[in-house]
Amino acid sequence: MLTIAGVEFSSRLLVGTGKYRDFPTMAACHAATDTAMVTLALRRVDLDAPAGSNILEFIDRTRIRLLPNTAGCYTPEDAITTARLARELLETEWIKLEVIGDPRTLFPDAEGTLEAARQLVKEGFVVLPYCMDDPVLCARLADIGCAAVMPLAAPIGSGLGIRNPYNLMIIRETVQVPLIVDAGVGTASDAAVAMELGADAVLLNTAIAEAKDPVGMAHAMRHGVLAGRLAYEAGRMPRRLHASASSPLDGVLGR
Repeated sequence: MLTIAGVEFSSRLLVGTGKYRDFPTMAACHAATDTAMVTLALRRVDLDAPAGSNILEFIDRTRIRLLPNTAGCYTPEDAITTARLARELLETEWIKLEVIGDPRTLFPDAEGTLEAARQLVKEGFVVLPYCMDDPVLCARLADIGCAAVMPLAAPIGSGLGIRNPYNLMIIRETVQVPLIVDAGVGTASDAAVAMELGADAVLLNTAIAEAKDPVGMAHAMRHGVLAGRLAYEAGRMPRRLHASASSPLDGVLGR
């Protein structure tokens, strides 16, 4: 079971709520992934929307925890304010912290993320920060009390897969809080690789929402995460430069 801040989750796959062609498709994909937590940008929540057009109506909150995020914030101050608003509107202390440093790449601002995280932790939030795949930064975020660290695999929405597996492996060795690979996953094999590297969970959105068959890809992602986790726990065989016979030669007839 995935455990974050003392809360157990039945799935190690977290998904988003953006870019889907409509809300029913989003809901079908959530069901296909069997996710237990979804991210939601505060700006997408319209509590006054007419029936049938409020995104919250299409999220099964009886089994899915909301993780509001501070998407679109470029300063610590904006991120902190957005987190406070999310707490009031959605009645949750959980927040995915995003402080963006560059509008072209959407890479996070390390200094701004640390500053905002410190304040939000002081205010009692359960902070899950989106960050670069920097082992030192992840260690500092864990040290100040973040409930998990969420390093990117590649730029948001790029689908490039795991660009630096070695950094993720170092982060896994360095931090004791859950490691959630966030951003850049393009297909199920990417999700499996992330889990094989030791990630506790994967958060993705575009890979499902922009697939030709979103529901089919949602099923694939679910199984990719499951397979990757099982492989990590089982422990892969050692890599060898030369061949090694699948069957031992001892006892072979004629020997």
